[in-house]
Amino acid sequence: MRTSLFPFYTIGHFINEPLNPTTFEITRFEEMEEPDIEDPHKHSFYEILWMSEGVSSHVIDYKEYPIEPNTLYFISPGQLHHFEEWQHIKGGSIMFTEDFFLFHHHNKEALFTLSFLDNFYTKPYLKPDAEQYHEIQHTIDLLFAERSRADYSPTIAQALLHVVLGQIQRCVDAERRAQHQEAISKRSIILYKTFKNLLDAHFHEGLTAGEYADKLAITQHHLNHIVKSVTDKTTTEIIRDRILLEAKRLLTFTDLPVSEIAAGLRYFDSSYFAKQFKAAEGLSPREFRERISEKYRTM
Repeated sequence: MRTSLFPFYTIGHFINEPLNPTTFEITRFEEMEEPDIEDPHKHSFYEILWMSEGVSSHVIDYKEYPIEPNTLYFISPGQLHHFEEWQHIKGGSIMFTEDFFLFHHHNKEALFTLSFLDNFYTKPYLKPDAEQYHEIQHTIDLLFAERSRADYSPTIAQALLHVVLGQIQRCVDAERRAQHQEAISKRSIILYKTFKNLLDAHFHEGLTAGEYADKLAITQHHLNHIVKSVTDKTTTEIIRDRILLEAKRLLTFTDLPVSEIAAGLRYFDSSYFAKQFKAAEGLSPREFRERISEKYRTM
């Protein structure tokens, strides 16, 4: 089965310098050249978009999100995405790799504690209130000014990036409190994201929730509690969702028979696979392919 179904880009591609190994960039939409990239695509870095003016539509892993002013959007490595519309946009993009974030950091789990990154099962955006957005925008302006200096310092840029991410996390936490949701502990977020990484590596092997718990050296009950607290879904539902996401990608970008896709994802009864797919998507695999693949393949 093919695994590279779509382009996979580095930060250099988005500044039209594909061979540039840069690990951090910040751009403003109204000033940047349109990047020479294909849609839809994946990339190897984190991206935070901020929007101050304009209208757009952003699709991440087949889910469409309207882009509105004074809103932040989060894209993590490996997600399939593209812009559907782009009208009179003002704002910009912060792009950074894991290595840049962890530069001079001994704690490799620091990035995991940011709940809004690498979380494919909750909304990938945040609309802060006016005061919160102003504070975040101020730090973004400082970060942009630092990156533009002739004597640019990666150390200062990294410190400012950490401030921006901390401000965003504070807004996310405040939003949960306003919705009377229980705060998620850093340990729970770290465990969940470790599970997510394992799932991305092993989803095609048909492992059960109990087998993932064994890999994490915790009980299945504990894993289910962690996953439920972060995503409001069970571990089994998250496993199923990841498998079905891969099925959607294969249905969209390959001509493999449905039975072969099902078998490759450890559904050896293709009729059961079709039933599970339709229950989740409201369409059979063949109906999904007919409606979606034409749209994506002709972009």
